[in-house]
Amino acid sequence: MAASISDTSWLQNSTLFIHMLKNWTGFEDLGEYASSINPFWILLLPMLLYHSYCFIFLLNCFTSFVLYIYKKKHNISGSIYDPLWEKPRQWIGHFVETFGKIWHGYEVIGMENLPKGPGIIVFYHGAFVLDYILLVARLYAQKGRSLYSVAHRDMFLPGVKLVLDVVGCIVGTKVNCVEILKKGHLLGIAPGGLREGNFSDEYYSLVWGSGTGFAQVALDAKVPIIPMFTQNLREAYRTVGKTRLLKWLYERTKLLVLPLYGGFPVKLRTYIGEPIPYDPNLTAKELAEKAKIAIEDLRNKYQKRPGNILRALSERFYKHHKNN
Repeated sequence: MAASISDTSWLQNSTLFIHMLKNWTGFEDLGEYASSINPFWILLLPMLLYHSYCFIFLLNCFTSFVLYIYKKKHNISGSIYDPLWEKPRQWIGHFVETFGKIWHGYEVIGMENLPKGPGIIVFYHGAFVLDYILLVARLYAQKGRSLYSVAHRDMFLPGVKLVLDVVGCIVGTKVNCVEILKKGHLLGIAPGGLREGNFSDEYYSLVWGSGTGFAQVALDAKVPIIPMFTQNLREAYRTVGKTRLLKWLYERTKLLVLPLYGGFPVKLRTYIGEPIPYDPNLTAKELAEKAKIAIEDLRNKYQKRPGNILRALSERFYKHHKNN
């Protein structure tokens, strides 16, 4: 009975609102106008705002479909660690690396700083983590070495989960991270995460919360932390809509993704700093602060701030990296 009364009240309010709207607009039949709206136009605005993400999602869906066919053709029923997955990983690695070379003249400086054993690569999260993707591809294509990556659990959507699994993305629980490190692998983590991707800017400010999970994982697994920063990353892609309201909304939901624009063929150079060795005398908070300072040192040394898209494009013609 209560539901019936509520429905009647809602209907009365809706009728009153429509009547007021008719008087204000002068339209006699709003239903005729509403029926003339093509649903496509309603979807057009979000499609335009998020066209980059739509393209990335569709590309991942296509790749997952190809991988699914490969899986069925080769009767792969085991885990993602099955040796039969090595060839698709090589294909993906070479394709992504070739794209990086052609479109961004991608370089990695300091590859020798990566330990031969396990370690955590901690990096600045750009609007789009293209630099990190290029590093994962280069390591596998040139060294045959897997770099596993912590990804948000909401990224493992139907249609793209298979490709994420194949390229080494994992949900960033403490157990998962320690397990990967105990197996002798490298693991990549962006402590700033989506917050930094959304709300940092061309000044490359690190937007980290108070969490120290990555540092605690490094201490528990007794592995070094390797700082990483990529020059001109914010000139390749930038976000729009960094308002207080949207930041408040993000902090409440942790799911908001701001629209981005870009894809500019700017010069990208990834700098890998010296490892921060395991030290049992450090707390997680102290280790996290050391990692943050190490990334800021790389940024201050190699990135002109504020970033400039035209300058970043012109750096495609520099044959050698320069300290800034």
